[in-house]
Amino acid sequence: MLFLPTTAPTPTSKTLPPCGYCIGTSATNPRRRIIISAIEHKAIANPAKQLVREGFEVIVLPVNAQGTVSMTAAAEAINANTLLVSIHTANGEVGTIQPIVALAQLAHAAGALMHTDAAQAVGKIPVDMLAWGVDMLSLSGHKLYGPQGVGALIVRHPRRTQLEPLGYGGGQERGWRAGTLNVPGIVGLGAACALSSQLLPEESSSLATLRDEFEAAVLSAIPGAYRNGNPQNRLPNNTSLTIPDIEADALLARLPTLALSTGSACDAGTVEPSPILIAVGLSRKDARATVRVGLGRFNTLQEVILASSLLTLQASRLSQLLA
Repeated sequence: MLFLPTTAPTPTSKTLPPCGYCIGTSATNPRRRIIISAIEHKAIANPAKQLVREGFEVIVLPVNAQGTVSMTAAAEAINANTLLVSIHTANGEVGTIQPIVALAQLAHAAGALMHTDAAQAVGKIPVDMLAWGVDMLSLSGHKLYGPQGVGALIVRHPRRTQLEPLGYGGGQERGWRAGTLNVPGIVGLGAACALSSQLLPEESSSLATLRDEFEAAVLSAIPGAYRNGNPQNRLPNNTSLTIPDIEADALLARLPTLALSTGSACDAGTVEPSPILIAVGLSRKDARATVRVGLGRFNTLQEVILASSLLTLQASRLSQLLA
């Protein structure tokens, strides 16, 4: 992980947590509460579990049926004991975009820090951590056509945040991450970010159009099929569709020419249904009948039409076999 400091001007004290609060605890900082959501990526959820083992209190905020974090629960959970609020910008499975600005305001009002995992959002929607008021933002290069194996943690106020390194050695990245820098990866990530910024308005609109075309074709052809996530406030490039009374794994096996998944791409091939879908209220049966489709920069309308036709055809055939 590459750590990048920002050169943004120092905001007013109204948007900052009080001095003395940092990632970690000490005699001057007794805060031990961490806030995450029920649909975070494992990159957040699993470290949170480790923090519990280390004596921290982790509060998992529920989400509604559309995958939006409960602001009522957030307001109740974020208090004077809260050290960090970490909520992802947008969900990679159902596409829902979270109310990051409002969550950051709650965090700062309680004197806590705000982090957002923007890996799924960067390159898909406008991302502005300064306007959002977040203290830290993380992203991954391969999610925006950059090199694999490189990412960034952008820290708004490095000295104020007082991060502790996970590993010790050299003084690279201001002492936060020891080790020789991955120069080709860093350059590739920067180039990918620059290109994404240029293409974002047109590309986002194009992806949303293709996604809507795909959804409309599938939902109109398969009785009972439905879309998951927030129908308005969502990423433009993905869709999560539940096709009742089939097994999504069996459907995907009949579609060898399509790159689809049954949940997070990181969890492809797992036996258990997606915990994201369970968290938004799907039954285990419906979660197993859900297909995740991601569209990208190089997809065309012809490919979308072909993919929707193949999916609906094989879903119909599979449904007849299971009837």
